Amino acid sequence: MNQRIIYPNSEGGVSILAPAPECGLSIEEIAAKDVPAGKPYKIVDVADIPSDRTFRNAWEFVADEPVQTEPVQIEPVQIEPTPEVSE
Repeated sequence: MNQRIIYPNSEGGVSILAPAPECGLSIEEIAAKDVPAGKPYKIVDVADIPSDRTFRNAWEFVADEPVQTEPVQIEPVQIEPTPEVSE
């Protein structure tokens, strides 16, 4: 099965369900059984899920779009030189 079920999790990220190949249920039946009550979900192709999972905790669930991967913005930090200590 080349489909996955995605839904927003309680930590603000995206949960991904990968059905067992020989489970005997349709993808819709699996979603009805395994997605927490009241959570929106989508059935997507495996290709729609980013392969780079480095920043998976930053993924967002948007109902009408593929998995959103927001780039992490890193602010530059000014490092002050350490004064020399005389002994």
